[in-house]
Amino acid sequence: MTGSPLFGRRIHIAGSISKDPAVAGADEVRMARDVVTGLVRTLVAKGATFVVPVDAEPVRPDGMPICFDWLIWATLRDALPSRPPTAPAPLAIAVQHHKTEDQIPAAHETLWDELRSSPLVKLESAARWDLNVKRMEAQARYGDVLVTIGGTEGVLFLADLYHAAGKPVIPLDLAVTPENQGSRRLFSFGTASAHSHRLFHLTDGEDPHDWINRIRFPARRTAAERVDTIVALLERLERPRAFAVRLLDPANAEFDAVQAFFDVVVQPVLENELGYRLTVIDGRQTYEHARIDEEIFAKLHRSSVVVADITGSRPNCFLELGYALGRGLPTIVTAREGSATPFDITTLAGHRWRTDGTAEARRAEFRSHWKAVRNRPPLVSVEELIA
Repeated sequence: MTGSPLFGRRIHIAGSISKDPAVAGADEVRMARDVVTGLVRTLVAKGATFVVPVDAEPVRPDGMPICFDWLIWATLRDALPSRPPTAPAPLAIAVQHHKTEDQIPAAHETLWDELRSSPLVKLESAARWDLNVKRMEAQARYGDVLVTIGGTEGVLFLADLYHAAGKPVIPLDLAVTPENQGSRRLFSFGTASAHSHRLFHLTDGEDPHDWINRIRFPARRTAAERVDTIVALLERLERPRAFAVRLLDPANAEFDAVQAFFDVVVQPVLENELGYRLTVIDGRQTYEHARIDEEIFAKLHRSSVVVADITGSRPNCFLELGYALGRGLPTIVTAREGSATPFDITTLAGHRWRTDGTAEARRAEFRSHWKAVRNRPPLVSVEELIA
């Protein structure tokens, strides 16, 4: 990994302010927009990337934009000089729909024309669905972290999508909507210590509840101070999970070779180069659930990628592999070269790994396979009835 833990992480800032100026006054709106601007600028400088919708810009009776999307786009463009030269492309995934080009506000047409023709922006479409729910589903597929400000039911729906995928949700309690709506409702949910860990997990065993209290900002805190605290929290988030399906029985003759493959090849590439946290459930960890099978499938269900090694042909490995494939998770299938397996893993573009050769040569082979299959579509593509 390079520099900040946020390097290459795809951040999705979502929300809106109340349409009623009596609910969200000018000072509260100004603070929210200053926080968004400062947050985007800081994240760009740390090499983060973004998910940003492209749509119309409704305004309130006082002329203030209700959403933050075009503020984010303008800030991304202005912050480009601070972006690390090695930061990954694209800078932003732009989620649009078939009416987008006709709905872009005249004031932002030049900005959008400049960005959409740049290699820093990748366009993704919700096809012909002019429905917020379809666009939010597309946004959640690409985002790594959701940061919410204000909003209503849409923010809650997005939060559910991120949570279902095992991705962190950071709700901010900025007073731009009523307390029982959107991000403020999520924040209130997280203030209960029994719930805060459902929003996000942290490295080094830190307590999410402590951080929920840290981002409960009193009015005297400046926008810059709030941004610094939010970024500190983002940098402490647990990395995306890479779940290991593998032989775990030390009595099995293949165990030592499998252990060496994960220690020498898989873990260094996934953790040190790609920014994942390799998760192995072998009974020695602290459980979040009462039973080990529940722990395994809960962690597997919410993983970002799965490495399934079928060396040793253990039935539980095939069960977990089948679950990962059925869930549509990005899955790398591996096995030791020459080992007996009940089917040819090359039908799934699997990787046969060797025990000889240098560590770097073996990592290079695994790295090459990762690049070849990381964007492989699921085994069964579920097509909508009407697209």
